[in-house]
Amino acid sequence: MTRTMVWPLIAALLWAAPAIAGGFDLQGHRGARGLAPENSLPGFAKALAIGVSTLELDVGITADRRVVVSHDPRLSPSLVRDGNGAWLGKPTPAINELPLARLRGFDIGRIAPDSRYARRFPEQVGQDGVRIPTLAEVIALTERMGGGAVYFNIETKLRPDRPDETLPVNDFVDLLLAEIRQTDIAARASIQSFDWRSLRRVQRLAPDIPTVYLTAQQRWLDNLQAGRPGPSPWTAGLDIDDHGGSVPRLVKAAGGSVWSPYYRELDGEQLREAQGLGLKVIVWTVNDDWRMAELIELGVDGIITDYPDRLRAVMAEKGMPLPPPANGGK
Repeated sequence: MTRTMVWPLIAALLWAAPAIAGGFDLQGHRGARGLAPENSLPGFAKALAIGVSTLELDVGITADRRVVVSHDPRLSPSLVRDGNGAWLGKPTPAINELPLARLRGFDIGRIAPDSRYARRFPEQVGQDGVRIPTLAEVIALTERMGGGAVYFNIETKLRPDRPDETLPVNDFVDLLLAEIRQTDIAARASIQSFDWRSLRRVQRLAPDIPTVYLTAQQRWLDNLQAGRPGPSPWTAGLDIDDHGGSVPRLVKAAGGSVWSPYYRELDGEQLREAQGLGLKVIVWTVNDDWRMAELIELGVDGIITDYPDRLRAVMAEKGMPLPPPANGGK
C-alpha cells in the first residue's frame, strides 16, 4: 500500500476519535438551535458550554468569496432583520449576491415571533446585534473555548436544482477547503452534503477529510429518487437502483466515510448493513429524548440534535461518557 493510499485511511480513523474515545458522537445542530440563535457565535458558544464532541454547521459563499456560516442560500425572512430591526420580506437576497460587509448589516439573533419557525423552537433565547459569522470566526471561537478538542461537521449548502443561488460546485468546495487548511482544522473536520457532487470534489482534492453523505427520502426532499429512470441529480452520477435500492451500498460506492440519514428512515437492518460496510451512521436531527434513547439502543454512532442538553441527559442516564463542557460551561 502506497503512502498516498495510507494517509486517507489514517485521517479517517483520527476523525473517528469522538466515537472511539467516547463511544458516541454528540453533534450540536447549527450550534444549539433549540436554545440559542442558529449558526451564530452565541449559538456555538452555548453548544460548547453544554459540551459537544462536534459542532454541526452550514456554509455559504459571499459575493466577495468569503466563507460564512448560514443554513439558507437566501436570507430567511423568519430569521433575519435589517439594520432598522425590521423583518425581511420576500424575495430576500441570496448570500452569494452580497459582499461580507453588507451581510454584516443584518441581524440573525431572533426568530420572527409570528412565524411557524418560532413555534417550533419556543425555548430559543434570542438576542439583538447577532451577525452572520465567517467560518474562520466560528473556528476561532471553538478553538478558544474547546482547546482544540472539538470537531467540525461542515455542510455545503448547494442544490443542483438551484444553481444560481450559489457559486458553482467546484469553486464552492475549493474555497471551503482553502479555509479549512488555512485554519488548520483538517484533522478535525468532515464535510457533509445532500449534494454529492461537492463530496466527490472533496474526495478528489482532500482525501484526508472524511465525507458524510446526507440522505432523505421525503416529500419535502428526496435526494436519492429511487425507482426513477437514471441517477438522481443529487448523487453525482450514481443511481441507487444500480445498488439494489440499498442506501448504505450506494454511500459506500460513492466513497463515503459516514452515512447521515434522516432519523425516521433508519431501521436496524439498514444500520447493520451500513456498519458492516465500515460506515459510521450519524442520524439527523433528533430532538425528542425518547427517540434519542431508542436510536442509541439501536446502535447508531452519533446523533445530530438541536438540543445537546437533552442528548447529554439521555447519555448520562445510560452511563455513557460525555464530552466535557468547554470553558467551564455547565
